[in-house]
Amino acid sequence: MSSDTATSPVPTVPDARGRFGDYGGRYVPEVLIPALDELAGAWTHLRDDAGFRGELGALSRDFVGRPTPITHAVRLSAELGYEVWLKREDLAHTGAHKINNALGQALLAKRLGKRRIIAETGAGQHGVATATACALLGLPCVVYMGEEDTRRQAPNVARMRLLGADVVPVTAGTKTLKEAVNEALRDWAATVTDTHYIIGSVVGPHPFPQLVRDLQRVIGDEARAQYAERLGGDPEVVVACVGGGSNAIGMFTAFVGVPGVRLIGVEAGGRGMNLGEHCSSITQGQPGVLHGAMMYLLQDADGQIVETHSISAGLDYPGVGPEHAWLHDEGLAEYVNASDDDALAGFQALARTEGILPALEPAHVIGWLLHRPLPEGARVLVCLSGRGDKDLDTVLAALGSRA
Repeated sequence: MSSDTATSPVPTVPDARGRFGDYGGRYVPEVLIPALDELAGAWTHLRDDAGFRGELGALSRDFVGRPTPITHAVRLSAELGYEVWLKREDLAHTGAHKINNALGQALLAKRLGKRRIIAETGAGQHGVATATACALLGLPCVVYMGEEDTRRQAPNVARMRLLGADVVPVTAGTKTLKEAVNEALRDWAATVTDTHYIIGSVVGPHPFPQLVRDLQRVIGDEARAQYAERLGGDPEVVVACVGGGSNAIGMFTAFVGVPGVRLIGVEAGGRGMNLGEHCSSITQGQPGVLHGAMMYLLQDADGQIVETHSISAGLDYPGVGPEHAWLHDEGLAEYVNASDDDALAGFQALARTEGILPALEPAHVIGWLLHRPLPEGARVLVCLSGRGDKDLDTVLAALGSRA
């Protein structure tokens, strides 16, 4: 967390106004500005504070299990014709990369003297990670979750409640992640004096996209060093799934602007490219404002946010983090999409060839690779952002319906 330029030749943003080029910023009620100023100031100080970094580093090692390894996917590589390595965030405590951000923000909240934590979650992994961090640090926790997602991710709802969190189903709109974020923001506006909102992805008003990016960059920093140690040099292609985009930003940050390295984000293509059938915010969306920031959004001709669909609850969001929008516009990263069927194929392929059940989010990446879109023999590093036990009911139901 010491320097944006420590591992990448391209300085990363935001600027002093919290903008990544035209994206990001603060589009929030005035009541939240003092809290955002307080948070930005605290993070500017603590991100390089030896005491904070030491406390977070010790917990990341002893509680989370960092560093997570990279694994050569030998049989998948032989099948695809690429040399595929996996960054194993599925092996972090709670089963996904989300714990890196949740633990860091919970520690930050304690430093700020906040007595209560709120969060939103889609697939449940951020909710589980936040509930876990709060249990560890003795902080009360409320998690907002769309009612539809509580049905799709019932095991994670049970985990959060066992960890002591109050899970609040949100029944508005599509009853998914967008509505859960709305409710969390309403709660925060009313309780901002003693409550910290742990946003789960690189979205929201400044400084959240930067804060979450800084806490997730451990993924890419570790992966780049591990790859160089095992193989020498850098991979030719780095690939990660993109919903809000936290695991992808965490992975990409170490490689932005590195000569010879292609960064590819895989969005959820859902059932097809008609509006309402997918979550491909960059490849199919237009700039607009959602949840306090300018970003690429899926919207209709009147600028209204449209309903979205993905088989993965974690990717079911109509926008994308502002730094991804900037990386896209600057040509520093490429964005593609993979369908629900691709994700199911990727899930099965990784299980069959490597003995790993991936979450449906990174299964989109494996499914995209199955189309062989890269040159034969390419050296590919994939962020395996989470494990798939949370998605078994969804996968089995989908496969059963097609039998």
